Amino acid sequence: MPVTFAKSTLLLSLLLGIGGAHAASAPDASEAALASAHGIPHPAVIAHRGASFDAPESTAASYKLARDLGADYLEMDLQRSKDGVLFALHDNSLLRTTDVAQKFPERKDSPASAFTLAELKTLDAGSWFNQAYPDRARPAYVGLPILTLDEIIDIAQGNPQHKPGLYIETKEPKQFPGIERDLKNKLGERGWLKPVVSTADKGTLQTGEGKGRVMLQTFEKSSLELLQKEMPETPKILLLWVGEGGMAANSSVSFADSGAKDKAAYYARLQPRDKAEFMQWLDFAKANGAIGTGPSAALTAGGAQSYFDLIQPWMNQATHDKGMLVHVYTLDEPVDFKKAMDVGVDGIFTNRASELLKYYQRPATKSVNQLLEQNGY
Repeated sequence: MPVTFAKSTLLLSLLLGIGGAHAASAPDASEAALASAHGIPHPAVIAHRGASFDAPESTAASYKLARDLGADYLEMDLQRSKDGVLFALHDNSLLRTTDVAQKFPERKDSPASAFTLAELKTLDAGSWFNQAYPDRARPAYVGLPILTLDEIIDIAQGNPQHKPGLYIETKEPKQFPGIERDLKNKLGERGWLKPVVSTADKGTLQTGEGKGRVMLQTFEKSSLELLQKEMPETPKILLLWVGEGGMAANSSVSFADSGAKDKAAYYARLQPRDKAEFMQWLDFAKANGAIGTGPSAALTAGGAQSYFDLIQPWMNQATHDKGMLVHVYTLDEPVDFKKAMDVGVDGIFTNRASELLKYYQRPATKSVNQLLEQNGY
């Protein structure tokens, strides 16, 4: 299923204007050309917090597994410790994924950013997974530490046969003034703001070596502006949401007052207020350097990852017409992979990189179990 194309396709797309009439008549070729121009695989496999279905999210086990399965990108949420070190953690709180309540009971409700790196490194970020998912539990997950950005870069570079890129979200950036510059400085220090070799050899580069080796993502318009200011040449994605912090919704009824049985059902009813609202976000993204958007999807089976249906055909077409890609979050089942691809998305965030790679007919040569054991888990 991976899309391939000749240089002539890219040239034709650029001559006709990606996002114009050509995009409407042949979106796959046009978007594949756009992705290629940025060094981004098409369609892209984005390992959400690593291979986080099979191993504790944002840990070495999760990222090494995603890398060795063949994921295109290792995805992470970036925060900054009290002493200024960039590290990966999704939640503002440490309670869900660590033993902070046992190690620092008096500070258990403090945000992760209130802890020094040394304190964060004392926490067990793996045992919770064994308790939550006993069928996927492994003794080696006990005691897995929180990782710094430096450590994730080391993992991304650690397999000579497959070098994934990094897909980095500035998490709640208003809590961390200057994090965009800190990120630029770290990526620059590690040599990740430019391709490994000259662009003349780009046909031979893996994702983690080429022009698209780093993708920057944020829900915050202000952070997108700052990311563009600091790293104008690095591909960026504006993540899309409906409601607080995102697009104005078509309803002001709260979840509690909605009568919906769960949040997935509530989210499924919400839409952007109107087409103009959706288009305004596309226009902002385009004007501030984004090469694509990261919309949510409503999942077939519902669940905690099921949000607003922001990959409707007209939405994807509107995004493509502006010369931007669509990377949807977060899908784990083949039925949802198919739905998303059928409406024209260009990449998928997934916790189950192994399954998405199989769907794209790019299966790993070894099983999840074999790769975990190979990495010491």
